[in-house]
Amino acid sequence: MTEPMSGASAPDAAAEASNGARHVHIGRQPLVDRKQKIVGYELLARESATSTAAPLPLAGNADSVMLFNALSEVGSENLFGDKFAFVNVQLSELGGDHFDLVQPERVILELPRVPVDDPERIAQAVEHIQRLAEQGFRFAGGVFTATAAYKAWLPFIRFLKIDARSLPAAALPALIRKLESLSGVQLVAEKVETHEAFQNYLTAGFHLFQGYYFARPQTVTVKALTPAYTTVLRLIDQVNKQAEIAELEETLKGDPALSYKLLRYINSSGFGLMTEITSFRHAILILGYKKLFRWLVLLLVTTPSHSAASALALNALTRGRMMEILARHSMPDEFADHAFVTGVFSMLDVMLGTTLEEALGPLALPETVSLALQQEAGPLGPYLHIARACETDLDSGLEETAALLGLTEHQVAMAHLEALAWAENLGI
Repeated sequence: MTEPMSGASAPDAAAEASNGARHVHIGRQPLVDRKQKIVGYELLARESATSTAAPLPLAGNADSVMLFNALSEVGSENLFGDKFAFVNVQLSELGGDHFDLVQPERVILELPRVPVDDPERIAQAVEHIQRLAEQGFRFAGGVFTATAAYKAWLPFIRFLKIDARSLPAAALPALIRKLESLSGVQLVAEKVETHEAFQNYLTAGFHLFQGYYFARPQTVTVKALTPAYTTVLRLIDQVNKQAEIAELEETLKGDPALSYKLLRYINSSGFGLMTEITSFRHAILILGYKKLFRWLVLLLVTTPSHSAASALALNALTRGRMMEILARHSMPDEFADHAFVTGVFSMLDVMLGTTLEEALGPLALPETVSLALQQEAGPLGPYLHIARACETDLDSGLEETAALLGLTEHQVAMAHLEALAWAENLGI
């Protein structure tokens, strides 16, 4: 589906570069059942809120590559909620690792027609289609999949899409007779633009409908953080070499955008897991080397090669490191890890241009972290207060707060300097 999008104008690139963020645009158009109730959406990656084209650097990639990566940007709960999603794929992408990064039960992969119905290419795709079907994916195809040339694909097709603009109403009875032998296949009328067309296909027995008559495509636009390209490359290299978890964690901790996206992805309903993340080490262990590598490779192709950490990101890193250093003076290691997460995520609202509550919503963070971030309360609240106070010229009760934690002004000053040096030496 390549119909015009509606929405706001494209974001200003200079403004985005100032805080290390960019915008992700996902076009979606609903599919309705015979009672005109929305049951799913067709999703398409878009270059801007008003464009009908895929992002230019990714124009050669399938929508599936970009959209599955969007789970760590937008989240499937925002893209299609409890409905199902149609995603266009290219045959060259069917063997890609990105299909292992989502829960397949609510994703329908729409197959393209092979140029000149080349029998060799049709046959080559069967193995990949079967593997994906075994994983739980369902497939859609145009009316061409009901022809003899695509006999090997037909057992996997669960949705047959018909262009309502190209098929006269008088031809519908003959089409239905031809498709009567297909069991378990739902017929989808797409590009339905008038009430008359809807009634014709409804009477003919079609199951699902899509087109301007019901709703024009809309674009979901969100601000997304861009990790440093070099950090993603470094982490891919480390994972490929099976580096120690501690080494991976250190690299991950050096990029707030990357760590946020990882937690956002793990807690997306598309990943199928909602669990409290106690540390970045914990996140790595949950994902595992194999899925982490695949996620990073997918992330790499959607990260601009010139991207680098912003001033805001470096400030957040400094906060996190300073809080971690101070917490280790008087708290268990687990709380020191929590302190780092608190500091790094304490500027998400500014970096994402939203409220802190909205930024933290998709993340399952420990209560101690949430309390500190939202209310500057709990055991980590005072550490965040100190870190913030060190960034201003105002005392803001720094000495009193430090004393309550058993810290001297000298310890606070040294922790701040050490954190500044650490952030600068990351080289991002």
